[in-house]
Amino acid sequence: MSLDWLDISVLICTIVLIVGYGWYKTQKQSSVNDYIKGGSEAKWWTVGVSVMATQASAITFLSTPGQAFHDGMGFVQFYFGLPIAVVIICLFFVPIFHRLNVYTAYEYLESRFDVATRIFTACLFLIQRGLSAGITIFAPSIVLSAVLGWDLVTLNIIIGLLVIIYTVSGGTKAVSVTQKQQMAIIFSGMFAAFFFIVFNLPEGINFSNAIQIAGDSGKMQIINTSFDLENRYTLWSGLIGGSFFSLSYFGTDQSQVQRYLSASSLRQSQLGLLFNAFLKVPMQFFILLVGIMVFVFYQFNASPIHFNPAARIAMENSIVAEEFQHLETKLQLLQKEKKTLLLANFSASNEGKEKLLSLNSKEYELRNEAKLLIEQNAPLVESNDKDYVFIHFIINNLPRGLVGLLLAVILCAAMSSTASELNALASTTTIDIFKRKLKPDQSDSYYLSATKLFTLMWGVIAIVFACVADLFDNLIQLVNIIGSIFYGNVLGIFLLAFFIRFVQSKAVLTAGIITQLIVIFGYFQDWMPYLWLNLLGCTSVILLGIILQFFMPKVTKIS
Repeated sequence: MSLDWLDISVLICTIVLIVGYGWYKTQKQSSVNDYIKGGSEAKWWTVGVSVMATQASAITFLSTPGQAFHDGMGFVQFYFGLPIAVVIICLFFVPIFHRLNVYTAYEYLESRFDVATRIFTACLFLIQRGLSAGITIFAPSIVLSAVLGWDLVTLNIIIGLLVIIYTVSGGTKAVSVTQKQQMAIIFSGMFAAFFFIVFNLPEGINFSNAIQIAGDSGKMQIINTSFDLENRYTLWSGLIGGSFFSLSYFGTDQSQVQRYLSASSLRQSQLGLLFNAFLKVPMQFFILLVGIMVFVFYQFNASPIHFNPAARIAMENSIVAEEFQHLETKLQLLQKEKKTLLLANFSASNEGKEKLLSLNSKEYELRNEAKLLIEQNAPLVESNDKDYVFIHFIINNLPRGLVGLLLAVILCAAMSSTASELNALASTTTIDIFKRKLKPDQSDSYYLSATKLFTLMWGVIAIVFACVADLFDNLIQLVNIIGSIFYGNVLGIFLLAFFIRFVQSKAVLTAGIITQLIVIFGYFQDWMPYLWLNLLGCTSVILLGIILQFFMPKVTKIS
């Protein structure tokens, strides 16, 4: 499907206005403090929105509805540890960062340990956030690729350059001033999609019926109290693994730390973080609920056997085209049977519910057969279609104008998150490595120019990585997996710095290196679900640091 003039106008106007506004509002960046901390002028609501927008990338609005469509509401448990983590960060992390008046979180580690520990943790951040920045560019490229039929490499370059334009020119303030407009567009678009579905359900099916249909289809189980480590999303993985993940992300990831260090005071930083923490879980619940409503919508409307249009085209031109079409026909017949059942008020009997579950199971089997055909006959085409579910719904079902708005939502989220990441990557590179070890004692204007150049450099690196990225299981999981591999280790180093004062730099650095190797090995050996890697990394570096300290001579630090 191609966009008509109204959708194209909405999309282009939205993007041009945001990029132009960010560039216009932030031309007078005269110092490193202005560029990295936005002049330390932000109020709590700006901090809260900026923190939320940094985390809520295009991946959130592409992957999360698809996650709910396939697996239900259980993914929301991932965020249950967030409020706990943010309270701890407000009590311990933020006061220390503000008192020391640091530009980056890793500056503190030099004052507590040494420059090697500071650079080690900064490099861990640069690796994982550099990879994630590429993925946040790759996500919206999928959208436009599905709509316009353009190749992903071209789209990665275009989207990356759009972000680079105002991030290089305006720094942190450009990120903050554009994120408020971006979040307004995002929420407008998601609410519009939600209400469109509700008002376009068949006659006699209201929102309450829709939730019942989703529940009887096994999609509304929010809490899972299982202790099974094979299950990625449970109450315990959310509260424990999620808490450690959030502690690491909001407490030690420069892309977040830089957002609240731009606040005008300690209290403004804390209020902004708390605002984000207690709004984030309802926001993610709502986005998942949109995915559930898309699932219900497709109980009454035809859906393809595979949502990736490139995969469908590949199958239509393959030697198994007839077999693939046969699966599509079987799905269409099954969907008609399901629609008839649902409109006949199936919920009046247990027999109807059992029949629905049986039909859902058959549909699942058909979709898996189609996925297997794609993998066997078109190995270069993405067979995982979770990230295409929501975009398929948008471009094939929403009215003109609203399609353009929803595409703008996804692109705004991508620009917002990517801009924050590039800004943080450049700040860390300049302050923790370039200024500290390579070019000390230069002028403020010199470091300002260097930070802009590093922003450009990381933008190019992110574009290159986006061009070779893969959908993995789905994008939102890939970003969280990358974070979980590194975050626990960095968090443990910070906790050692804050609370275990007798452990010194040599022990910490050695423990950090060993821990990172253990976590990477554990991930590839599939020791545990990825959320638990945060706990493994954190506890490992703390325990190793304490043990190693007993075998190392105590050194009196000269300040």
